[in-house]
Amino acid sequence: MPKMKTSRAAAKRFKVTGTGKLVRNKAYKSHILTKKSTKRKRNLRKDIVTDETNAKVMKKILPYL
Repeated sequence: MPKMKTSRAAAKRFKVTGTGKLVRNKAYKSHILTKKSTKRKRNLRKDIVTDETNAKVMKKILPYL
């Protein structure tokens, strides 16, 4: 069996916690920030744990992460 390839796009976007959960950044924080409230922008800074339905697919894409 050859080695599996990691999806490099996904590897740049996800990190694994100590317990094995996937952590990602929130979207909608790159541009058009003037109309977004300070509170909304502040909350978009925080990392969030990926939900289980997506995490299952991401684990296949990221075999060595």
